[in-house]
Amino acid sequence: MLREQYDTAAPPRNNAAAEHDYLDALNAGQRRAVEHGCDASDGRALLIVAGAGSGKTNTLAYRVGHLVCRGADPRRILLLTFSRRAAAEMERRAGQILHRVLGVPSAAQSAALPWSGTFHAVGARLLREFAKRIGLSDSFTIHDRGDAEDLLAILRHELGFSATRSRFPGKATCLAIYSRAVNSQTALGEVLGSAFPWCAHWEDELRKLFAAYTAEKQAQNVLDYDDLLLYWAQAAADPALAGEMGARFDHILVDEYQDTNRLQAQILLALKPDGRGVTVVGDDAQSIYSFRAATVRNILDFPAQFPQPAWVVTLDRNYRSTQPILDASNAVIGLASERFTKNLWSERKSLQKPQLVTVRDDADQARCVAERVLEYHESGIALKSQAVLFRSSSHSAQLELELARRGIPFVKYGGLKFLEAAHVKDVLCVLRWAENPRSRMAGFRVARLLPGLGPATATRLLDAMAASAEPIAAMQAFVMTPAVAEEWAQFLRVFLSLRGAESPWPAELELVARWYEPHLQRIHEDAFVRQRDIAQLQQIAATYPSRERFLTELSLDPPAATSDEAGAAGRHDDYLILSTIHSAKGQEWKTVHILNVVDGCIPSDMGTGTSEEIEEERRLLYVAMTRAKDHLHLIVPQRFYVHAQAAHGDRHVYASRTRFIPDAITGIFESCVWPPAGDRGERGPEEAPDPKPVVDIPSRIRALWG
Repeated sequence: MLREQYDTAAPPRNNAAAEHDYLDALNAGQRRAVEHGCDASDGRALLIVAGAGSGKTNTLAYRVGHLVCRGADPRRILLLTFSRRAAAEMERRAGQILHRVLGVPSAAQSAALPWSGTFHAVGARLLREFAKRIGLSDSFTIHDRGDAEDLLAILRHELGFSATRSRFPGKATCLAIYSRAVNSQTALGEVLGSAFPWCAHWEDELRKLFAAYTAEKQAQNVLDYDDLLLYWAQAAADPALAGEMGARFDHILVDEYQDTNRLQAQILLALKPDGRGVTVVGDDAQSIYSFRAATVRNILDFPAQFPQPAWVVTLDRNYRSTQPILDASNAVIGLASERFTKNLWSERKSLQKPQLVTVRDDADQARCVAERVLEYHESGIALKSQAVLFRSSSHSAQLELELARRGIPFVKYGGLKFLEAAHVKDVLCVLRWAENPRSRMAGFRVARLLPGLGPATATRLLDAMAASAEPIAAMQAFVMTPAVAEEWAQFLRVFLSLRGAESPWPAELELVARWYEPHLQRIHEDAFVRQRDIAQLQQIAATYPSRERFLTELSLDPPAATSDEAGAAGRHDDYLILSTIHSAKGQEWKTVHILNVVDGCIPSDMGTGTSEEIEEERRLLYVAMTRAKDHLHLIVPQRFYVHAQAAHGDRHVYASRTRFIPDAITGIFESCVWPPAGDRGERGPEEAPDPKPVVDIPSRIRALWG
């Protein structure tokens, strides 16, 4: 094993001078964290509160390496991370340190830490070892998320829930509810009320489904992803088993402790109830994953969990951002109701303060960001070194269109491109079919939205329209089955209105949205979230002079991917980064723009139900701000489009700057207005294109091919 390899591979260089040399790479706080308890004089648990950009990963890797250098057996070190990549990176860095100090060849580093990995991977390994003692067969298999969803779907059908009058939650939603309840150790009713309110009336049925799901997994000798933690926690709840598991490790180190859930904390405390040999690293100010059942309480309460309070070391030197950016970030998080006190500082001085940029609306916001991105690019900052961050994936919709107009390539992380979302495409296809009744793609998608109208009927309808010189007449004459007739009649009224002149643009999009709303409710369980995207689409439509221009402009930049990394990667060497704040955690860019820094967006109006939710929203803004290295811009639109206004009422409401930047701290920012004075004329409608001569180009094109 590793220690033996180091003992035999080369003469050891573990002398005082060599040790001094490698620890000199650390700052004072990092060194305190690395050296704590290595001489066995202090057995207290260690909490490393590592601020953003403070070298957390390096510090943890140095601690692992230093433990081994001081005699710890790497076979008795348990390193728990949140991804295999993180575990491999930690092992690689620790191996480099050991190579430098002890002189082992780099080829031996691959066996550095046999017990490093994710919570779930380590849990699976221990459960297999202890299987027969906890009622499992050691030949159990593990279902991935897809397998788990499919099993739930089968049981959902067998229990008769798929045939209920109102739509029962789909398999993905059922698994999400189950996972949230398991990992948060929260009663099902409470989980439904707080996170899945649209499913709350199905509590009894869901409870039956989850009981059947558990029984079926046990009958099949399978565990799902969440069971790996649940079974491990249940085994660790037995003092004898917990003592046996814990005794095989002298040191347990946990990365990103602020992202752990209750089950993970229970496991750690059960394995080492006295805290001896325990090290956790994290930052309470970056705890932003409660939707995954993570709880900030784990790290806030950690010091008091042991007979002797844990030793706390704070890393507050930031190696990423300029001091003005850190001053602003410190001010925002300094207003938190509960936190570990730290003020990030940097040796990177700058005279440029972060900017609070006031714009009229989100259309101006998109133009402002696009122009500044190009200005930074002209000054030598690559697009890849710039990022635009937002609270919700839909917030970037207007910007995506503006970037497409200007030919600025981008990649989006943390959600599909706005125009790729199924519900947005549904609405657009209604408009496209009205614009061009011979469009089979649009027609097929829209027809299939009607309940009871299957693919065979949709195909016959489109065939009839294609065969007729008057497709609208063929559409009206088509006879639907009685089960579909009423829905079809309602749609025809909308369609014919769109084809007529009495429905001016963009009011006709409101007509489509009203028709689509009940279908949205029927098809999607999270309809109330998706409804906001439809409202956003209406706002965008209002910036175009006609339906034809709207559809044409949107089609000029067609969707290129359906992954979470949608955009220009693979087509361009350089591209702007668009990302939700959640997906941006752990990343950094030279220039960062944060969209919609107003109440209702940050904090989200769905994240202000409790004080805990509000505090997490504050931490989200802090995480976004601390991604910036050199330039930080927080955009504050003054007004937003409102979908539910009366037909002739004001279509905008005024917005207010986020509550997380009160007047008392605005002096830390540079406040400015965009567009600058002298360039703030009102935007007028675009002129219609000049008519063009009538020439039979299609015939000419066909003639090219004989």
